Amino acid sequence: MPAFDANQPNQLARAQRTVPQMLTVQAARHGERPLLTIGEMTWTFRDAASAAARRAGSLAAAGVGRGDRVALLLANRIELMEMVLACGWMGAIAVPINTAAMGPQIEYFLRDSGAKVLVIESDLLPRLDRVSMDRIAVERVWVAGGRPSSSGRIAPLPAPGAPVEAATVKPGDTLAILYTSGTTGPSKGVMCPHAQYYWWGVNSIELLEITADDVLCTTLPLFHINALSSFAQALLAGAHMVLHERFSASGFWPAMVGSNATVLYLLGAMVPILLAQPPRTEERSHRVRLALGPGVPPKMIASFGERTGVRILEGYASTETNFIIGSTIALQKPGSVGRIRAGYQARVVDEEDFEVAPGEPGELLLRADEPFAFATGYFGMPEKTVEAWRNLWFHTGDRVVCEADGHFRFLDRLKDAIRRRGENISSYEVEQVLLSHPSVEVAAVFPVRSELAEDEVMAAIVLKAGCALEPLELMTFCEPRMPYFAIPRFLDFVPELPRTENGKVQKFKLRERGAGERTWDREAAGYQLRRR
Repeated sequence: MPAFDANQPNQLARAQRTVPQMLTVQAARHGERPLLTIGEMTWTFRDAASAAARRAGSLAAAGVGRGDRVALLLANRIELMEMVLACGWMGAIAVPINTAAMGPQIEYFLRDSGAKVLVIESDLLPRLDRVSMDRIAVERVWVAGGRPSSSGRIAPLPAPGAPVEAATVKPGDTLAILYTSGTTGPSKGVMCPHAQYYWWGVNSIELLEITADDVLCTTLPLFHINALSSFAQALLAGAHMVLHERFSASGFWPAMVGSNATVLYLLGAMVPILLAQPPRTEERSHRVRLALGPGVPPKMIASFGERTGVRILEGYASTETNFIIGSTIALQKPGSVGRIRAGYQARVVDEEDFEVAPGEPGELLLRADEPFAFATGYFGMPEKTVEAWRNLWFHTGDRVVCEADGHFRFLDRLKDAIRRRGENISSYEVEQVLLSHPSVEVAAVFPVRSELAEDEVMAAIVLKAGCALEPLELMTFCEPRMPYFAIPRFLDFVPELPRTENGKVQKFKLRERGAGERTWDREAAGYQLRRR
């Protein structure tokens, strides 16, 4: 990492690399400049600090204290950002939850995190019907976006309270627990410290070359680090962030023009979706100079640039690490995710953690020179933490090649994980839902390639003796039990699964085989999932 430079407006001294200090320092620097717009609401830099202090006041009045977890099941609304900042302000810990999570996943996140308070979107309140409330630690459920009558522990979200003084928070204190998909087990809660959030902002600012004149615009959800880090970028750069409710292919470019966006945030699958839309005048009448778009195939990067005039920047990041592999747009090499940034280290290793020669594929290992620039581990999972950080390097589970010139190329995932349209999916968790169906004996879930540059979910299923099961019946069974994006698109009903001599399912054989003539395809069958 570059040495601290007090003349750089986006850099703060070590003790200031916390949410309270970031908000306070930048409020003094930028005052009434716009910082965040969500819908009809706009915060200035001074408003953001005030909102954090006042919402922290309402949390404190409800008995939330330092280290307590506050779960957030909210769409892109000002209250979500307000709660995250308030937790940081008072030393509590925010736990954003994917709004596509259904009852079983919600219960797991609440039970695993030990959240004391849950703030939930009014439209999502019925999902708690499938949550065993007596098995979780939640004392209060606050409902946003509606006025439910108070019943037991459920009540409307209270108004912000009297402002409280910022807690003495250290850079290594946990700001948030962000759940990321497991592979051979349930999702893991990544403990993200304040300093990691600070470095998300600094690294992204430098790679995207963001200045105070930029308008950062995203349609991505705030419960993921991508959109959360965009706020850190705006805060540290003195820029303006505009957050839209959701991604709409037909409304995307009008929204970007209406926001005066200069920097966009895309996911790999969004680019082919946008290119499939009929051309429109807004694709060329915008102010956008750059888009961050990890995972976009090089051919589509070129097509997108030719059609819209927007250059797409590649890069590598993960919830556990940071945005630490990349290049500025002028130095970007086609097909590469970039070089390792100063202040970080990367190795490409074999199965025994020995470094391979340049040009040879292996697993990507990462570490940071600066304390707390990465996550500090998995909440409540010391064994998984040690496994991932063994030999003092974080093991990404990603297979890459480092060329002789220092550029990295992403190849694929070593882990049994699936990434579909920006969402990480645990094959284990999908399998557990499938196995809970009374007719299913064995299930194996695995990725197959998608026409949208990422993965589709496929399941090979062995039924119990004498049982029959129609694909549509299984879809209906899955919908209330797992996020819509995790429900398998492809189904194969097979007599047996390929196994090793020790009985382990050989998923690589299933991946190689992929979808065949007898595979049921949900999209080809015309079945529409209900996104509740």
